[in-house]
Amino acid sequence: MAQELSEKELLRMEVEQLKKEVRNPRTPISKTGKEIKDYVEAQAGNDPLLKGISEDKNPFKDKGTCIIS
Repeated sequence: MAQELSEKELLRMEVEQLKKEVRNPRTPISKTGKEIKDYVEAQAGNDPLLKGISEDKNPFKDKGTCIIS
């Protein structure tokens, strides 16, 4: 598709995209970083990578033993 468009059309599309992006609201990283940190700390109790999975809910736990005679 890009090969079918002229350089002028490609530049026009790029300018339109940049106009859309400049309208997005921006938040300072100092505020956003604190919000992310607070959210992660609040959700840490539910995180199976930090807390682990209980034995009865673990789908990968062996359900029984294998005995080879």
